[in-house]
Amino acid sequence: MDFTDLLRQRRMTRQYRQDPVPADVVRRIVGVVHRAPSAGFSQGHRIVVITDPARRARLAAIAEPWYLRHGHQSWISQAPVHLALGIREGAYHDRYQEPDKIQDDGAEIPWPVPFWWFDAGALLVLLQLAAANEGLASGFYSPAAPDELGALAEVAELPDGTMLTGVMTLGHKSDDSAARTSRLSSRRKPLDELVTWLD
Repeated sequence: MDFTDLLRQRRMTRQYRQDPVPADVVRRIVGVVHRAPSAGFSQGHRIVVITDPARRARLAAIAEPWYLRHGHQSWISQAPVHLALGIREGAYHDRYQEPDKIQDDGAEIPWPVPFWWFDAGALLVLLQLAAANEGLASGFYSPAAPDELGALAEVAELPDGTMLTGVMTLGHKSDDSAARTSRLSSRRKPLDELVTWLD
């Protein structure tokens, strides 16, 4: 697929068919974790693949009520695959205390930008592009309430020391999702409002 076409397919989807996604397809998608940016090659990314219907229902019971209260249809409960995306901040600190990364004074860098969060966002985009390349749709949810985020992390059984950044949904897009996408596209801001050129 041409990269421009692939980018057009990368969008947040909130309507899925419940058809299963083959395990080998999911494995190819999550395999992009090896190509995801991680500062200093810290490799702090963690992904938990959730396809078990009961566990997906528990995730939806936590996260979907907000969407229903705000007029959206059920979508979290429809998606056949959920990817819990986690990041290990400790992996970054461990890496940046190694001899080739430590500062001259022997201290770890001060992290003016917490790159574990930056890298987590980069992983999400790579996963979305990988899903689009497989002909699948994807979405993302991450509740604002800390207790809900903690509840999602508990259901996802993230490894110790791993913080949940959110959950990506994967599946086959329903036929009803195209109208919403075109409405949002009409609200796209002009490029010159988003990009500044300093020639």
